[in-house]
Amino acid sequence: MRLLSSVLVLCCLLLLSSCEKMPATQLQQIKAQEVIRIGTLVGPATFYQGIGGEQGFEYELAEQFASELGVELQMVPFFSLKKLFERLQSGDLDMAAAGLSYHPQRAAHFRFGPSYREISQKLVFKQGNTRPRNFAQLTGPVTVLADSHHVISLQLAQKQYPELSWQTVDDRDQEELLQGIIDGDIQYTVVDSHSLALFRRYHPNVSIAFSITQADPVSWVLRNENDDSLYALLPPFFAKMQQSQQLAALEEKYFGHVRRFNYVNTLAFVEASKTTLPKYQDWFMQYAEQHQLDWRLLAALSYQESMWNPRAKSPTGVRGIMMLTQRTAKQVGVTHRLKPEQNIRGGARYLRKLINRIPKQIGAPDRTWFALAAYNVGWGHVNDARKLTMRQGGSPTSWAEVKKRLPLLTKKRYYRETKYGYARGDVAVTYVDNIRRYYDALIWLDENGALQVNTDSEQPAQ
Repeated sequence: MRLLSSVLVLCCLLLLSSCEKMPATQLQQIKAQEVIRIGTLVGPATFYQGIGGEQGFEYELAEQFASELGVELQMVPFFSLKKLFERLQSGDLDMAAAGLSYHPQRAAHFRFGPSYREISQKLVFKQGNTRPRNFAQLTGPVTVLADSHHVISLQLAQKQYPELSWQTVDDRDQEELLQGIIDGDIQYTVVDSHSLALFRRYHPNVSIAFSITQADPVSWVLRNENDDSLYALLPPFFAKMQQSQQLAALEEKYFGHVRRFNYVNTLAFVEASKTTLPKYQDWFMQYAEQHQLDWRLLAALSYQESMWNPRAKSPTGVRGIMMLTQRTAKQVGVTHRLKPEQNIRGGARYLRKLINRIPKQIGAPDRTWFALAAYNVGWGHVNDARKLTMRQGGSPTSWAEVKKRLPLLTKKRYYRETKYGYARGDVAVTYVDNIRRYYDALIWLDENGALQVNTDSEQPAQ
């Protein structure tokens, strides 16, 4: 009996000793350090430093994942894919969240998580040059980022087009390559669809020649090793994000307003921001500050309404640079709607009133988008769409959800059950999307020193 007990004790000691020598899993290490290190690429489609701090689609998604783990997020930005992959492979990062698309060649070296969105690859050139319809019609090399999926796509295309040539760069990011197209330094490049859509908000002269791929699945990337501890958490996390509509809300926040692109409209806006906006910029800044608004938002709203034309009129009776109705003008103290300073002052006051009217449970930036929709179609109709959203199982506090239901107010089977009835909700959705694009463009132009205040601002008529 004593011998059996001694053997059992010895086995337990050996088991404990072997357990102590077993290395901690990746998840255990993250939990112990209370921080997860996620690498990303710097850019408007992934991660950037905004006025309110760190922002970006991948950043917010990673922040949510870190919150689920109960650890701190440390986002590590990179300007080079090569360096990002090197740091991931070395174990210095836990994973990469950088809008990376899956391909079997990449999967041989790294482990891809579940796909959470799709993108396509576009070959682009400068507007005004001859448009190539396929690789055979290229008149020069393609410049792409080193170690990108674009290189893989070109390698595959070269099997069909042996004359295809390209050069890779590691000292520029995607936006710099696109800027190279504008400047004429680069003839062609390949860009992901979402990055291109964001760039063309303020640079419409980049044109699409043709699509190279149609639906590349995008995933987070981990080291290719036998440790499943962290990887196993990704499928349920993304399933939860999809089911709760949080993923859709993020998609709407960063990309929902850039799906439509109109070359002529965007070119006209960029030109007007340099020639017409300076006449009124002081007033936009003055009255936006007075009502705690971003002046660039107020200016974007004005451009959507009147294209910054102080004498604009519509058949329905709205007038001026902010296109105020007679009733609204009276409410906000405007006595002469065709005087631009008065109209801007009244528009700023009215927008602030609308924002203040939005229910407190609706957070930023959605409350701003709701207010803009109300500026166009009226709060009563917007609230009808919110109630319709709730009846259909969506969240009435989410712009992404209500945006889907606003167009239903044009259909009798839906609007007959609402308080305010028929409304052009589809127009309101386009209206908000347009303003958001103009707003984004003004932010970029302003922060890059492309906007100048005209000290000889137009004075209101006496």
